[in-house]
Amino acid sequence: MSALAEKADSPLKKKPPSWSDIWLKNTKPLKHVVFTMPLQSLSLKDPKSQTLIPTFANIDRTLLLSDELLLQILSKLPHLQRNPNSLVCKRWLNLQGRLIRSLKILDWDFLESGRLWTRFPNLTHVDLLNGCLLSPRDSGILLTHRLVSMQMGSGFCSNRKFLEEDLLPVEVVDKGLQALANGCPNLRRLVVINACELGLLTVAEECLTLQELELHKCNDNVLRGIAACENLQIVKLVANVDGLYSSSVTDIGLTILAQGCKRLVRLELSGCEGSFDGIKAIGQCCLMLEELTICDHKMDDGWLAGLSYCENLKTLKLLSCKRIDRSPGRDEYLGFCPALERLHLQKCQLRSKKSVRALFRVCEAVREIVIQDCWGLDNDMFRFASVCRRVKLLSLEGCSLLTTEGLEAVILSWQDLENLIVVSCKNINESGISPALATLFSILKELRWRPDVKSLLASSLVGTGMGKKGGRFFKRT
Repeated sequence: MSALAEKADSPLKKKPPSWSDIWLKNTKPLKHVVFTMPLQSLSLKDPKSQTLIPTFANIDRTLLLSDELLLQILSKLPHLQRNPNSLVCKRWLNLQGRLIRSLKILDWDFLESGRLWTRFPNLTHVDLLNGCLLSPRDSGILLTHRLVSMQMGSGFCSNRKFLEEDLLPVEVVDKGLQALANGCPNLRRLVVINACELGLLTVAEECLTLQELELHKCNDNVLRGIAACENLQIVKLVANVDGLYSSSVTDIGLTILAQGCKRLVRLELSGCEGSFDGIKAIGQCCLMLEELTICDHKMDDGWLAGLSYCENLKTLKLLSCKRIDRSPGRDEYLGFCPALERLHLQKCQLRSKKSVRALFRVCEAVREIVIQDCWGLDNDMFRFASVCRRVKLLSLEGCSLLTTEGLEAVILSWQDLENLIVVSCKNINESGISPALATLFSILKELRWRPDVKSLLASSLVGTGMGKKGGRFFKRT
C-alpha cells in the first residue's frame, strides 16, 4: 500500500491543474477585475438597480482621442459645420477656438478683458475696425461705405463727419493694441483705426511675423510706429475719407514708411497727400514693390514723375481719383516704369489731356489696360493710349463717350493684342465696325463684345413678342 501511495504521489503521474482550479485558488489578482465589472440586478422588478459605470453606448468615445488628434479631425470638416460643432461640449468649443485664424472684433470689451486670446489662442488675422466704433447696437439705421459699415442713431447731422465723433479715444485704442500684441504674438494681419505711435510700436516689437497692416485715419506721426515693422509686405493707408473722417499723410509720412518698411510688395494710399518726393522715396527704398494703388489722392502736381523710380513696379491702380495730375511736367522729366505690366483705372475723372497723356507716357510698357466707369474718356483721350505698343489685353467697361472709330484707331496699331473686352459702352456699336476691325476680331484669342445693352436685350427677345410697346397684351378694340 505504501508503494502504491508513493507511486500515486510521484510527479510523473500527477494530474495537470485545470482552469477552474487556478481560478478558485488564485482569486487575489482577479479581485479588481470582478469589482470593476458592471453588476446587473438579478430581478428586473427592482427599478433602483444601477450599474457601477454607465453602459458603453452612453460613453463619449471622443474622450479616448487626444486633443491633437481631435483637432486634426475637426480641421478636415467643412467651414459651415464648425459653428455647430462648437456647441457639442466645452471641450469641442475650446478646440474649435484653436482652429480659428481670422476674426473681426465687434465688441471692444472682448479684447480688453483678455477673452479674445483665451477663446482664440491661434489668431493670425484680426480686424479691429468695427470694434473701434461707438455705435448703438439696437438702431435700425445702417451706414454702409466701401470701407466700413456701422449702425447709427437717429440724431445724426448731415454736415458732420460721421466717424469723427464716434471713434474710441486714442488712449483706449493704444491700450487695446498693447494687450493684443501680448496675447497674439503670431499676428500676421491687423486692421485698426485711430491708432497712435506707441500702440503700433508695441505691435512691431511683439508681433515679429506681422506682414499685412491696414491703418485708417492715420497721419505722419502714426507712421513712425509702423516703421519698426521690418517684415511688413502689404500696407494700406487710409488718411481721409470724405464725409467720414479726415487726417493727413504727407511726404514726411511716406518717407518714414519707405525707409522703415523696405520689404513692401503691395502699397495702397487712400486719401493721402504728398508729391513727387514722397513717391520717389518709396520707389528708391522699396525695391520689392510690385503693386501700387492710389485711391482718391490729394497729391500735389508733378507726382506722376516719381513713378519712374519704381523700377520693379508691375501693377498700377488708380481708383476714384477726381484728377490725375494737373501739371505733370515735360516729357523728358516724366520717365516710365520699365517693368509695368498692368494699368487699372476705375471711377476716375479723365478730363485733362495733359494728365491722361502723361499717365500713358509713364505706363507705355504695360501689357494690360483695364478702364472701368471712368468719366471723360472720349476719342481724343483714348488716342493717347496708342503710345503703349505692347498691350495684349484691353478691357473697357462703362466708357460711354468712346466711339467705334476711336477704339479702332488705337487697337489697330497694337500688333500684340490678344484679348479684347468691351462692355456697356453705348457709343460703340456693330454698325461702325470696319473690315479691318472685323479681321482683327477674327484672330483674337478672347473677344467679349457687349458694348450696347439695348442691342443685346433686343437680340435676346427675338421671337418672344416682347418689346413691342405692349401690342401683344394690350390690343386696341
